[in-house]
Amino acid sequence: MNIDMIQAANSRLDGRVRRTPLLSSPFLDEIAGRRVFVKPECLQHTGSFKFRGAWSAISALDPAVRAKGVIAYSSGNHAQGVAFAAREHGINSVIVMPGDAPKLKIDNTKALGAEIILYDRATEDRDAISAKLANERGLTLIKPFDNDLVIAGQGTIGLEIADQAAAIGIDSACVLVPCGGGGLTSGIALALAAKAPGMIVRPVEPEGFDDVARSLISGRKETNARSTGSICDAILTPSAGDITFPILKRLCGPGLVVSDDACLRAMAQAFNRLKLVAEPGGAVALAAALFHRDQIESDTVVVVISGGNVDAGMFTTALDNFG
Repeated sequence: MNIDMIQAANSRLDGRVRRTPLLSSPFLDEIAGRRVFVKPECLQHTGSFKFRGAWSAISALDPAVRAKGVIAYSSGNHAQGVAFAAREHGINSVIVMPGDAPKLKIDNTKALGAEIILYDRATEDRDAISAKLANERGLTLIKPFDNDLVIAGQGTIGLEIADQAAAIGIDSACVLVPCGGGGLTSGIALALAAKAPGMIVRPVEPEGFDDVARSLISGRKETNARSTGSICDAILTPSAGDITFPILKRLCGPGLVVSDDACLRAMAQAFNRLKLVAEPGGAVALAAALFHRDQIESDTVVVVISGGNVDAGMFTTALDNFG
């Protein structure tokens, strides 16, 4: 996994991906006590960064293999990215989703043409279910984060951050990234290490699901004791990937951990100050920038809002309680 793969993915994504901007607000700067720039991947196709990795992986498949269709497992954002990329390629997709995924994500994935297979994330093994279906139907599994081509696609965000930051005179910053399995974080870290080495990536996770933060301290892959119990469904994973963790260990700074309430507060600030709709898991990095200012040293912070696929009830809760 290297910068050449990210640049190749960037070429395949040319004309297909939305180049999301870097946004700022003096109100957010005041709360954070430093300059804050927001990279809103909630504005990406299907409402999250996941389209980048999905298109990168599917577009790189041999045409004969691709024609047989693809399968993925996801709580919703990777699901939608794969479903949309598959539809654009004219192929079938099967998505294995937890039954407790937000209804909006399940409905949107189905509307994009995917066949949905629901499972109980507390008692069933999504890897086993997906492997069985892939073998029976001849489908290619597109993993949500532990896949070189997926990581390369997510890394294109890092290329954009490097270019956009340079254009406004920023050559050093702390880059806060929502982190589940580490595909987004490792991809961005690889791109910035090559193109903007003054920018240091730090993964951000929800309380109780901080396996990456603990892994970076211990030097080995740690796992989460639970699979449910946070509103940040998009980034609840058992542990970092076999591909992603060595990259995170080599390139990232210490992890940050935020509460569910902090995510709701960040969602309200994103809407009030930037008119952005963020989902809880997508808002963890903004929550860290705004409410954990004492744990950040840099004068400038770049925050990735990774997704905006939130049910109306959850979004209303954020605005009613913290707006």
